[in-house]
Amino acid sequence: MNQSSNQPAKKSKMNLPNKLTVLRILMVPVFVVVMMLPASLVSSTVTGIVGVVLFILASLTDMLDGKIARKYNLITDFGKLMDPLADKFMVIGALTVIVYRYDSIRPFFIWALLLVVFRELAVTSLRLVASSSGGVVVAANMLGKIKTVTQIICVCTVIIEPMLYRIPALANVLPEAWVAWTPLSYLTGGAMMVFTVLSGINYFRGMWKYLDPQK
Repeated sequence: MNQSSNQPAKKSKMNLPNKLTVLRILMVPVFVVVMMLPASLVSSTVTGIVGVVLFILASLTDMLDGKIARKYNLITDFGKLMDPLADKFMVIGALTVIVYRYDSIRPFFIWALLLVVFRELAVTSLRLVASSSGGVVVAANMLGKIKTVTQIICVCTVIIEPMLYRIPALANVLPEAWVAWTPLSYLTGGAMMVFTVLSGINYFRGMWKYLDPQK
């Protein structure tokens, strides 16, 4: 008789949500490489279309992995660690590409990138302190979710907007200043920065009690 058959099967950590998280991490460098390909090698329109499709697919995995994990009770320590890291890699990687690729909006998005990086570092540190001192797992709140949505919308807008203005029927209708300044990119970038700050402040207000200066 095979004794191993009496032993309970081990639950694999690589369930579907974890696989989606790993897929999102793997898509980030692919997105970055595609978006940084020189126009002399591949048309900027082609890299823009491929890049935005990759980013949207990565964003969808972000939405799906959490929902599937909660619905089917597939939450693992691996997922708790890697899911938020994957989100940060995705957004910071995308903003870095924007700063590299789009000269006209670079000064504005350098500040946006710095703000996002500082916020993520601060909130991640806060979560570690809350977890170690109070055993508290800080879940994403509504402001955090809105922040993530504005980040996704901003990145997609920055990539798509210049391509739209290359369509003659649209470029001929809009004022030259509108086409040159790509205002939708600034508008969505501003919204992203506002919610990045607000969500960061909200996390600190809720978790400040765990930051004991006497310890």
